[in-house]
Amino acid sequence: MTLGEKQELFTELLARLIAWAYARGYRIRIGEVYRPPETAAAMAASGKGIKNSLHILKLAADLHLFKDGVFLVDSEAHRPLGEFWKSLHAEARWGGDFTRRDGNHYSITHNGVA
Repeated sequence: MTLGEKQELFTELLARLIAWAYARGYRIRIGEVYRPPETAAAMAASGKGIKNSLHILKLAADLHLFKDGVFLVDSEAHRPLGEFWKSLHAEARWGGDFTRRDGNHYSITHNGVA
């Protein structure tokens, strides 16, 4: 699968996730999808990210989740979305499963990077 095809797959899966969430009363504001390599490197140096972030390839998105007007910042609040996300495709990864929990992060793997 080419990078472009994988980006199209990611976009389709993200649309399905957002529609699923809205149908269950959540509201979403899209956060970061694209991250320039320089920003990824700076974030990695500060311990807040990784240098080879999938955001660089547009294969990851950070979603800001709301329910009943309340901003849900805890990773655990994203669990229903994370579980649904992982059910959509074998390569779908949810940041709530990462060692450094990042519950608002949704991505698909590419070249071994999750």
